[in-house]
Amino acid sequence: MTDAAATDTTLATHVDPVATTGGVDLAALYRQSGVGEVMRQLDDELVGLAPVKSRIRDIAALLLVDKARHAHGLGGGAPSLHMSFTGNPGTGKTTVALRMADILHRLGYTRRNHVVAVTRDDLVGQYIGHTAPKTKEALKKAMGGVLFIDEAYYLYRPENERDYGQEAIEILLQVMENQRDDLVVILAGYRDRMETFYRSNPGMASRIAHHVDFPDYTPDELLRIAELLAARMDYRFDEAGLAAMREYIALRVTQPHFANARSVRNALDRARLRQASRLFSAAGEGETTPDRERLMTLSSEDLRASRVFQGGRESAITTTHH
Repeated sequence: MTDAAATDTTLATHVDPVATTGGVDLAALYRQSGVGEVMRQLDDELVGLAPVKSRIRDIAALLLVDKARHAHGLGGGAPSLHMSFTGNPGTGKTTVALRMADILHRLGYTRRNHVVAVTRDDLVGQYIGHTAPKTKEALKKAMGGVLFIDEAYYLYRPENERDYGQEAIEILLQVMENQRDDLVVILAGYRDRMETFYRSNPGMASRIAHHVDFPDYTPDELLRIAELLAARMDYRFDEAGLAAMREYIALRVTQPHFANARSVRNALDRARLRQASRLFSAAGEGETTPDRERLMTLSSEDLRASRVFQGGRESAITTTHH
């Protein structure tokens, strides 16, 4: 069974028994909302992450049942939707936030299907009177949708008594409580640092209903990610190239600052640069124009030129993959 099929089956087991005479057909509501389409998209975009996808399915099921309860006039209040995504860089937190925003919008829990991603620099000012306008402006842009705060623990810097991060936190807390029906806040970052942040800010911790932990990818999953990313750009590995990528991953995961899928994407970017240089040099030496197959193929030499194979670490390439 594919991940997408498993997604549909899992949610169907949540909803079909409730579809009784005189009740709300949750299975029909699920189909009409298009949530299944979003879950399939998530399966297509992200390799592995079974615990994360399971938690997102559970949240979707909760929201579907909440709509059914509302249709029957049952109370209990709308579910709290603020979330915490914890994990190392490159584990898919931003991608899942985008798909979560889509689910919330399709089920009517947000007015707008959009995510405003910010960091400390977007919220905290550097002088008195600067933080409140910056934080409120970010909240205004996100209102009706999702505010995604990456590396949220940097908002709290108790070692600096002149830091204005606490002011941003207080404004966020007020909006998360008073306007929770019109804004969902997702805080993201390393797990240990986020736990410290919540212990230091119990008011923030009490407003977070859903904690989702993103595990690191396994080497096999990272290799599959490399193949998928290459295919999306109309590249492929030859046999030796794929073996080199497998070895690259095995070496790279042991080095500092490894960033899961982000590091794999960086490696692909460098391999493309080396392939282009190799083909261009060959053309300058009088070789024939490369055909479609050669233009698509990443070979062992395009990867093994990496400093990682010499015991070094490649410098970072800025990407937007999370």
